[in-house]
Amino acid sequence: MNETQPPKSSLFTLPNLLTSFRFVAAPFLLWQAWQGYSAMFMGLLAVCFLTDVFDGWAARLTGQVSEFGAELDSWADVTLYLTIALCCWWLWPDMVGREWLYVSMIIASCLLPALAGFSKFGCFTSYHTWLVKIAAAAMGTTLYVLFLGGPVWPFRVAAVLCLLAAIEEIALTLLLSEPKSNVRSIWFVLDTRR
Repeated sequence: MNETQPPKSSLFTLPNLLTSFRFVAAPFLLWQAWQGYSAMFMGLLAVCFLTDVFDGWAARLTGQVSEFGAELDSWADVTLYLTIALCCWWLWPDMVGREWLYVSMIIASCLLPALAGFSKFGCFTSYHTWLVKIAAAAMGTTLYVLFLGGPVWPFRVAAVLCLLAAIEEIALTLLLSEPKSNVRSIWFVLDTRR
């Protein structure tokens, strides 16, 4: 477990509020997509991606890193990515149909590590590995390339990265005897076992 936890009464921290913004934004993203407001959707989605970048940074900078914050961030990420999948299907059904395999890989990369964590530990895992961070950054960037009519191959590469990150998370769940947050990589865990 992470040793830098704030007191239980400190749940309303800047990092947790930034993370919570993604939960609040999800219904608005869904409404915008349902109404066909693609530009508004992309704008709000950009703000959501920024909160995902800044919540962890704010937690480290202010010394407010916590197990609760890590788990909240993971739940917010899964909520956001599943919301994005549904919204893209509404806004760009032809693109989702053409890229169904890669879209499925992204959805699986959100759900399978969570299912593995619940299966073994009875809770949501919040590893936040380097590969997950790279995959999330790649996905956020390449979605805009795709939405704005750019080439599709960056999105496909990002989908593969998401799947590799999910495989690493599942492997971590299999290796660890208890859930931990903010694990750098599977190599870090393997190295500490020696």
